[in-house]
Amino acid sequence: MMSEARIKANRKYLKKMDDVIFRVKKGRKAQIKARAESLGMSLNAYMNSLIDRDMETHL
Repeated sequence: MMSEARIKANRKYLKKMDDVIFRVKKGRKAQIKARAESLGMSLNAYMNSLIDRDMETHL
């Protein structure tokens, strides 16, 4: 069970974020997640790093 402080901190953090739905074909998520983990990253961190890298080279 999470403490009230943790719940409050999570809510504060999530208010700063936007949600993006990204759809892939069945089975592809597992492949992407495995690649992220092989790099020591979460799926979210991996996707953000790819987007950041692309945007840096195309702005």
